[in-house]
Amino acid sequence: MNLKSILTLVIAGLSLFPNVIHAADSLGDKHDASQSNVPGFRRDVMPVFFRAGCNSGTCHGSASGKDGYMLSLFGYDADGDYRRTVEEMPGRRINTALPEESLLILKAIGAVPHTGGKRFERDSDLAKVLLDWIKAGAPDDVGNVPEVAGIEVSKPSIVFDKASEIVDLRVTATYADGSTRDVTHLALFGTNNSSVAEIDTEGRVSSKGPGDTTVFARFSRFTVGAEVIVLPSIEGFAWPNPPENNFIDKLVFERLQKLRIAPSELCDDETFLRRVTLDLAARPPSVEEYHAFMSDTSADKRSQKIDELLASEDFTDYITALWGELFRINSQDYTGRADSHKPANAFNAWLRDQIAADRPFDEVVADMTTAVGSTNIDGQTGLYTMLIKNYKLDPKVLAADYSQLFLGVRMQCAECHNHPFDRWTMDDYYGFVSFFTCVERKTGSDSRDRTVIFDPSAPPAMHALDGRRVPAKLLGEVEPVSGDGDPRRALAAWIKDPENDLFNRNIVNRLWAHLFGIGIVDPVDDFRATNPPANGPLLEALADRFAEHDRKLRPMVRDICNSRVYQLSIEPTPSGKDDQRQFSHAQLRRLRADVMLDSIVAVTGEPRSYPRAPTGTKAINYINRNHYYSATGDFVLDTFGQSPRKTVCACDTRTDPSLTQVMHLLVGDTSGPRVHTAARNGVLKKIIENKTTPEAIIEAIFIRVLARRPTPAELEMTLGLLTDENQTSVYEDIFAALINSSEFLFNH
Repeated sequence: MNLKSILTLVIAGLSLFPNVIHAADSLGDKHDASQSNVPGFRRDVMPVFFRAGCNSGTCHGSASGKDGYMLSLFGYDADGDYRRTVEEMPGRRINTALPEESLLILKAIGAVPHTGGKRFERDSDLAKVLLDWIKAGAPDDVGNVPEVAGIEVSKPSIVFDKASEIVDLRVTATYADGSTRDVTHLALFGTNNSSVAEIDTEGRVSSKGPGDTTVFARFSRFTVGAEVIVLPSIEGFAWPNPPENNFIDKLVFERLQKLRIAPSELCDDETFLRRVTLDLAARPPSVEEYHAFMSDTSADKRSQKIDELLASEDFTDYITALWGELFRINSQDYTGRADSHKPANAFNAWLRDQIAADRPFDEVVADMTTAVGSTNIDGQTGLYTMLIKNYKLDPKVLAADYSQLFLGVRMQCAECHNHPFDRWTMDDYYGFVSFFTCVERKTGSDSRDRTVIFDPSAPPAMHALDGRRVPAKLLGEVEPVSGDGDPRRALAAWIKDPENDLFNRNIVNRLWAHLFGIGIVDPVDDFRATNPPANGPLLEALADRFAEHDRKLRPMVRDICNSRVYQLSIEPTPSGKDDQRQFSHAQLRRLRADVMLDSIVAVTGEPRSYPRAPTGTKAINYINRNHYYSATGDFVLDTFGQSPRKTVCACDTRTDPSLTQVMHLLVGDTSGPRVHTAARNGVLKKIIENKTTPEAIIEAIFIRVLARRPTPAELEMTLGLLTDENQTSVYEDIFAALINSSEFLFNH
């Protein structure tokens, strides 16, 4: 190397030396951004990561990061994000000597190859924040940086008169120190239904077509929504002013009138009788019930019928079955010896007793929450056996199932990071898990028995991020519960608090979904900011009413069934033909598998047996006691979508159709053989013998199977099938055809 080259290198090195030393000294320095114009890492830089999508689950926020660089999902771990960004690979992602050459900026503006593509422009505000921060030495924050305490949008409700209108939505964040900040340029936006309204990256909401939806703004860990209504043309629309039976009608009709949707007319008596009997008794009405109801001329006969069904054993059985399914009551193994019949029976019997007595449901849940004792004897301990079918009780699984069942909150996502679509943090999650870390199951009196105990020495749950113990804390609260004694007592007291809106809204929403086929919040067990109710005032009013009823189920069901909304026809009005979520008309609902089987047994009069259950057991009362069967314990229940009770999710019960179901109804042993037996020596034979005319026989068959008389066209068509030689076989075919019809297999 010649002298000139050596001198050049020395001079270059000397000129850079102060900058290199400065960069090394300042890299990772603490800096109080609140006292200067220097952007802060938590307040300014992390929101850039959030807005640009860098810390989303599909990019660097994924569990293993992306291309060697990992950020916490949506920024739940600020300390770790700073360390990985600044200190993990010094001088590579952050270059304080040449800030413009930092890979953090070059990749984001698309100046160098980047798997995530270009995230923002070189001259954008987002790029300027990162550049100013790096120029200042990429400092970490000093002291406690105020966290975001909440956000709000400038317009919580937007009404458009027509399509192609635009409204600007602003987002304001409030911090823990009381300060506020416009964060519209840092928020993320979305819509639940882009065919009604869209929202762009700057918060501009544009109307697209008639209907209602919600647009969302998200910043930090908070999400808020703004209701958007796009009105249809008023031309030709006239509000019919339907009568209102109770508060439910008032709130539904107010919403429909606002949306310019006319509700349907009332269903007829035959439709109402079948609908309410299937919904409350899990079977079609009997012939005797049909004639008694249709001959009743009293003005309140529908209310009387509702009360009669609510007082029946059938209602008790059905509600027990619905909750037993969610509680996963079956004899699948949890003891390690494949034998849990006694605990399953004890839990089911205890639950049925509570439903039969119409005990306040919060008290039922509270008793299960604090339960101790023998699983063979003390039925309320079943919550700690049926939900966790492992030899060892897992408090994380138990906490997640408990919150989903009784609060409608799916917390599972918050185990590893703050919930990406809800307000729940990791602290919330581990605080809730700590209610159950003190619960243990010990060997009881025999191989099937376990004793549920409270262990006062058990520590709280350990936080996955920093290893600290998180004391038991109620959802939505800041401070933990008292540390004295069993923390489950505080949880039970909270469940019993009439002001517990999470519990109230969850239970009434589940009841509503059972009676309408869709929840006000749907899915029914997924309450979150990004899944708002279709009618918020209605849900709140139902929750308040539930509290007024002392959290009893029967009075709440009575209110819903007595509403005009529940009794509307399935035929929509012209303005309601596209409505699927505002309850302007009844929905067509396929029968659950167990209700379908019990209905076939009811109309044919021929019982059905289930594996390891006595002959005559109703499908809704059946508990799988066959350990070696992977699903429900019965092939037909499996085929028609009965819940296998593997999880607490309401989605485990399916009513979607399949080719297998069609083939089974045609050639399987569920309906055909029963119809044939009924024709030879059963109910159909009696109908044929007791009726004097073909018209009377066909009418009797229709009433027995479909709970209605045939229309003139149906009667004419079926009479045309008869000849002197084939009458008995034709009646049998009519009987079978009606059982296999869509009308029989659906509630409407």
